[in-house]
Amino acid sequence: MGVVTDPQNWQSPTDDGQNRPRYGEQVPPLAPRGDDRRLGWSVPSGWTPPPRPGLIPLRPLGFGTLLWAPYQVLRRNPKATFGSALLIQAVVTLATLVVVGSVTFFALSRVDSAPLADRDAVQAGAWVSIALSALIPIALSLVAGALLQGVIVLEVARATLGEKLRLVQLWRLVGRRLWPLLVWTVLLGSIALLALSLVAGSVVLFVTLGGVGVYLGIILGFLGVLLFIAGSAWLGTRLSLVPCLIVLERLGIRRSVRRSWSLTNGYFWRTLGVQLLVAVIINVVSQVVVTPVSILFSVATSLVDPNASFDAYLPSVILYVLVLFVSLVLGAVATVIQSATVALIYIDLRMRKEGLDLELARFVESARGSGATDPYLVGAAGTETPGA
Repeated sequence: MGVVTDPQNWQSPTDDGQNRPRYGEQVPPLAPRGDDRRLGWSVPSGWTPPPRPGLIPLRPLGFGTLLWAPYQVLRRNPKATFGSALLIQAVVTLATLVVVGSVTFFALSRVDSAPLADRDAVQAGAWVSIALSALIPIALSLVAGALLQGVIVLEVARATLGEKLRLVQLWRLVGRRLWPLLVWTVLLGSIALLALSLVAGSVVLFVTLGGVGVYLGIILGFLGVLLFIAGSAWLGTRLSLVPCLIVLERLGIRRSVRRSWSLTNGYFWRTLGVQLLVAVIINVVSQVVVTPVSILFSVATSLVDPNASFDAYLPSVILYVLVLFVSLVLGAVATVIQSATVALIYIDLRMRKEGLDLELARFVESARGSGATDPYLVGAAGTETPGA
C-alpha cells in the first residue's frame, strides 16, 4: 500500500479523474494491466496467467543451475525419484545377499565336509559355483540400472514442463523403452570389460616372458590404465546422452549414438566438467557420512567380540545393518543426482543448439488437452523424424 502525497497528479488506470484520493490516504500499489481482478483493474479478454514454472527456467542453463537443479529433483518428487532408487537398490542388494550368500554357504560347507583327497576338486567347483551365482545379481543390477536411469530422465523432462508423475506412471512409461536401455547398458559394460581384458592380458603375456618382459609389462599396464581412463572419459562424455535420447526421443541405439555425438560436439569440456564436479561432490559427501559409521563398526566389532560368542555378535550385526542402510540411502541419492545431471545437460544442449526452450514454452502455454505434440520428440522441432 502507498500513501498519496500529490493527489492532483495521481490517477488510477480505471479512474476518470473525478475520484482522486485525499491527501495522506492509502491507496493500492499500481499493478500491470490485467494483474489483479480484485482491485478492479481491467482484464483483457483472452488473457491467461503465465505458465507455472517447472524444475528449471525455460532458457539455456548456466553452470550453477546445472549443479543445483539435480538436487531439486529429489525435493520436488521424492517418492518417484528417491523411492525408485532406494527400492531398486534394496532389491538388488537383497538378491545379492540371498543368492550369493546361500551358494557361498553351501559351497564352503561342502568343501569342509569333503574327503581330504577330493578337497582340491571340490574347492575348485565351489569357487566356480560362487562365480556363476554372482552373474544373477549382476544381470539384475543391469536391468535395475537401466530402468532407474530411464525413470530419472523422464522425471526431469516432465518436471521441466511443470508436471509431476507418480512412481507407477514413470515406471510404466519407461518400461516401453526398457529393452533398448538394457541393450545399451550391456553394450557399454561389454566394451569396458573387453578393453580391461586386453590390457590385463597384454600385461600377463609380457610378465610371463620374464626378464625385460616384466618391465615392459609394468610399463604397458601403467600406460594401458591411463589410456583406459582417458578413453572412458572421452567416450563416456560423448555418449552420455544416449539414455536420454532413447527415452525422450524414442530413438534406436544407433541413431541415439550419432545424435549424442552431435549434441556434445563443441560442449565436450563443459559436459565433462559438470558431470565430474557433481560426482566429486557426491563422493565427498558420501565419505563424510559413511566413514564415521564404518570406523564405529570396526571399533565396535573388535571391542564387543573378543570371544566370538553369539551374544557379542549382535551389536556388530546391528552396526553392519546400519552401515548397509546408510550405503543404500547414499547410493540412491547419488544415482538420482547423477542421472538427473545427465538429463539436464541434454535439455540444456538442445536449448542451445535447437531452440528447445521455445518448444517447451509453447507446450507449457498451450491449453491442457489440446493435443500438443511432445516437445522432446525431434520431429516436434522440425529437425528429424524420430526412429523406432
